[in-house]
Amino acid sequence: MSEGCDKSLPAAGGRTLGLDVGQRRIGVAVSDELGWTAQGLTVIERRSLAEDVRRLVALVKEYGCNGIVIGLPRRTDGRLGPEAEAVQAFGRQLEASAGVPVVYWDERFSTAQAEHTLLAAGVRRARRKQVIDQLAASVILQAYLDRRRREAEQREEHAE
Repeated sequence: MSEGCDKSLPAAGGRTLGLDVGQRRIGVAVSDELGWTAQGLTVIERRSLAEDVRRLVALVKEYGCNGIVIGLPRRTDGRLGPEAEAVQAFGRQLEASAGVPVVYWDERFSTAQAEHTLLAAGVRRARRKQVIDQLAASVILQAYLDRRRREAEQREEHAE
């Protein structure tokens, strides 16, 4: 797939976890079981790699997720920088521990889109700070789900 996704997750059944991984916090979202909609779930304050992974593995199990979408921070020119490399290293560790596939999705402008949504809704600054990472994770996951659904529809059209 394009738009920053290097492989696809299982298409049928199960939920997908979406992550916006930052240096201080991890925004978490989850899809419905049909893979149509994403909703914000929580924000995890980062402690250590082992603790962060442990908490996310627990969420994967609790929600029956069959895959994880992690926002990949690209530069505006599309290249990967040190932040992206750190996110990919985190993703590899999470994939090994959770036992489900991890895909990366271009997260450029997801936080800006989340901020715009919160501003338009009249959410106060203090509250925006609390939920911005969670909403960014939801934006990332929803973009992935929408793209996957469009591609499935195109495959069906070509098969007919």
